[in-house]
Amino acid sequence: MNRRMMVVVLAFALAAPGVALGADKAKEQAEVRKAGQDALAAVYKAQPSARKAVESAAGYAAFSNFGMKILVAGGGSGKGIAVNNKTKATTYMRMAEVQAGLGFGAKKFQVVWVFETESALNNFVNSGWEFGAQATAAAKTGDKGTAYQGALAVSPGVWIYQMTDKGLALELTAKGTKYYKDSDLN
Repeated sequence: MNRRMMVVVLAFALAAPGVALGADKAKEQAEVRKAGQDALAAVYKAQPSARKAVESAAGYAAFSNFGMKILVAGGGSGKGIAVNNKTKATTYMRMAEVQAGLGFGAKKFQVVWVFETESALNNFVNSGWEFGAQATAAAKTGDKGTAYQGALAVSPGVWIYQMTDKGLALELTAKGTKYYKDSDLN
């Protein structure tokens, strides 16, 4: 009987960390989903027409990010979700950013991506997205009717809304930014 009890205790001890990890993972997923919903709410408040653009698109991604710059170097990180509007599938994602240039400060910002096609969404989710000088220079204010008012076109069928503490940003400030799947939360 002692041996059987030891086996049960050992099995529970080995399983308990997995249970705790599962609970932690679910808690972190809920926090990331909430941050994504908060980003959407901020964009909708600043640009009400964005709601229609997001809801009628193939999918969207919403991120909450934090960046800091001290003297000549800076960086940032963030988490978010990518959602396929047709299947309702949610993918947990991360963002990392590196900046060079003179400056000092910290900022919290939110980004909402809108994908007109499922292939653009799938490319973002499965291959990630990188910004560099070329993408930043090519970004322009959305001019595709009222649905994308206040958004920036970053490639065909891909629009982005960027919120700062001062409201809707009219320029894209991502430099050396990478978006990718969060292997810990998916």
